[in-house]
Amino acid sequence: MSPRDVAEALLRRWYVLLLALALTAAGAYQVLHPAPQYLSSAVVVLKPPVTGNQPNQLTNLQPPLATLSYGVIQQLESPAGRKELESAGVHGTYQLIPRNSGTSATPRYLIPSVQVQAQRSGAVEADTAVRRLIEVYTKHVTDLQDAQGIAPASRISASVLVAPSAAPVQGTRTRALAGTALLGAVAGILGALWLDHVALRRRKREDGSPDPVRHTAGIPVAN
Repeated sequence: MSPRDVAEALLRRWYVLLLALALTAAGAYQVLHPAPQYLSSAVVVLKPPVTGNQPNQLTNLQPPLATLSYGVIQQLESPAGRKELESAGVHGTYQLIPRNSGTSATPRYLIPSVQVQAQRSGAVEADTAVRRLIEVYTKHVTDLQDAQGIAPASRISASVLVAPSAAPVQGTRTRALAGTALLGAVAGILGALWLDHVALRRRKREDGSPDPVRHTAGIPVAN
């Protein structure tokens, strides 16, 4: 198909392009006026028990604590853990991210801290979801130590280093508009060409069909 054929097909199916333009404009309006979204974030750290050699718990954050923390995260990310979070009122988008104490080239998850995030349509709802995530995370840490019979003075504790704080999610509108325009243009052109191709094939079949035959006294007679 030559460029001229494409242009003629698009002109014949101008109404498809007009429909695609209307849908693209509706999509662009949604991009320019999105529903408000807030991302709440907090940081939780597992602290070892206080000892005579290490009175400051934050200076004794060992890699085994990071392993324990990651094990709890895996429990919460399992199907059973997700059901538990749902029963606790945590729905929608949320994350429990082990914080990296290394670099992008050599990642090292040695510090037992977790970044807890939740995204909701309101700031209060986002903060509430993060607090519930922290409660379930802390409960798992406590249950693991209860199962092992750890004495209270020797227990690991979960502490909130950074309290939940929600901030509005700021998207890149120019990229979203460019993507919407590109998608609308491609869909409109492809739709117009496809419809024109189908219509031409149907017309050719109708033009090439044999003429109806008249019957006179049971004898076929051509028109």
